[in-house]
Amino acid sequence: MSETISIEQASTRLAELIHSLGPTDEIVLTENEKPVARILPSDPSSKPRVPGLLKDKLIIVSDDDEHLEDFKDYMP
Repeated sequence: MSETISIEQASTRLAELIHSLGPTDEIVLTENEKPVARILPSDPSSKPRVPGLLKDKLIIVSDDDEHLEDFKDYMP
């Protein structure tokens, strides 16, 4: 569901609008018939990022430039 509603109308029905949001719904708030904001559902599946979670998963070899020879035409 995508609904467009004025800020004035939304202020009287805010709780109702928020509780009616589905996972893919959005509500566009307008002022003077121009969109000014969107109300979207939160994404409960996203978890906070944990620093260091991928530590030691990526190894960068600084002296391995041989493979770059094939890309010389594309490099500045």
